[in-house]
Amino acid sequence: MAQIDSLERLINEFSKLPSVGKKTAQRYAYFLLTMKDEDVKDFADAMVSAKENIHYCKVCANFTDKDICDVCSRPNKEPVICVVKEPKDVTALEKVKDFKGSYHVLHGVINPLEGKGPNDINIRSLLDRVRNEHIQEVIVATNPDVEGEATAMYIANLLKPLGVKVSRLAQGMAMGSELEYTDSITLSKALSSRREM
Repeated sequence: MAQIDSLERLINEFSKLPSVGKKTAQRYAYFLLTMKDEDVKDFADAMVSAKENIHYCKVCANFTDKDICDVCSRPNKEPVICVVKEPKDVTALEKVKDFKGSYHVLHGVINPLEGKGPNDINIRSLLDRVRNEHIQEVIVATNPDVEGEATAMYIANLLKPLGVKVSRLAQGMAMGSELEYTDSITLSKALSSRREM
């Protein structure tokens, strides 16, 4: 079958999405070609509209379509900031509905292998917020991997001289998991993060 340039371009664009390989990109492209013209236009308009209207909150750097996001605009927030890697982490934590503080989005983590240092992520404004908003606690909720741990330690070292409490999300076994299938690092974290009943 002869190559169709516009189809190949579409497949290549879909394959740029995270976790989308060549076969999945191809499925998306073929599906798009079978959609009604108006549905394709709506899809394209939704992408363009999102890109044009969504930007970073001036306070926490989460995604918003306003100057200040809904979380930062909440009244009666506790003087606690939860630091996360990406905006999607805010969405996950907000589903729990237990957190009454605000967030701070780093937009990455320290990762020397990818050339990302502390100045490449949103740390400086976190220090300003802690000073100016009279924050009492910062919860570092980066992922429990090497980069997330390095970032958490770096932030903790910067914040401790400011007299603010720095905590980390508890780590350990997931609800419903079985001991025999749990790796040793997770079991170690679960033991060290145990709490009194």
